[in-house]
Amino acid sequence: MKLPVRVVRNGLRSSSVSGETRNISSGGVFFIADGNVDSGEPIEYTIHLQPNETGQRVWLRCLGKVLRIQPGEADGRAFEVAATLERYEFVRPHE
Repeated sequence: MKLPVRVVRNGLRSSSVSGETRNISSGGVFFIADGNVDSGEPIEYTIHLQPNETGQRVWLRCLGKVLRIQPGEADGRAFEVAATLERYEFVRPHE
């Protein structure tokens, strides 16, 4: 499932890494990113879900830990990232 993803926080610092999911499960996510994150660090990321039939956007705000990072080969992106999905909540952005 390819959905936009943005890393909000990596460890203790804010981040502005964006990318696209490749695989999502109840325990984790694999995504392609345009910037680096630190392996083993806590991570906060948002996955932008597609608008529903009323046109409302919904984001999935996730907390986890970076399990693995490697140089990317797909889509010309910089890194492939595997992270856990330990906690999440649905968020509707203010428009």
